[in-house]
Amino acid sequence: MTAAADEPESYNGLPGAFPYAFRASDSLLFKLYVGIALLLTLGIALVFVFGIVVLLGASSSVRGGTFTFSRAFFLFVGVLVVAPLLAPVLLVARRHRRTGSSTAYDRGMGLAALTFVASLYVGLVVSVPPALQEPTESVVVATLYELPQLAGLAPPLLAVGLLYAVHRLLR
Repeated sequence: MTAAADEPESYNGLPGAFPYAFRASDSLLFKLYVGIALLLTLGIALVFVFGIVVLLGASSSVRGGTFTFSRAFFLFVGVLVVAPLLAPVLLVARRHRRTGSSTAYDRGMGLAALTFVASLYVGLVVSVPPALQEPTESVVVATLYELPQLAGLAPPLLAVGLLYAVHRLLR
């Protein structure tokens, strides 16, 4: 047996973590999340890249100050949205590579991660400005529209807390 055979398979950073976690996990729920996370991460990254291009174009003639802060804050918000999408994939890949993982851990992380995805949607519905809200017969959507826009932060923050709790409980 060679030394290379004794080494755990490496996934070479973030791009390699997705296929590695997909192959290593026995949980179908987690494998479903890996695909969803990949698509959402690419989509959100594209939205933020196009958004920063528009922001830079709109504020290119202005010097420093508030506009510089708004550019940096825009990127910061993008990282805050994408990081919890990537974290479960990275945690499961790391756990499989280092110590081996259980199907229960992978399934728990997949379920908590899908809860985060759903919480992003709920947070977006809550934060829709009143001028853009469409009339609806759905009691749930109408209730979410009535909440203050700042309450749109609560569902994703609670879901991130759940993600952390599941990681700590099942490790």
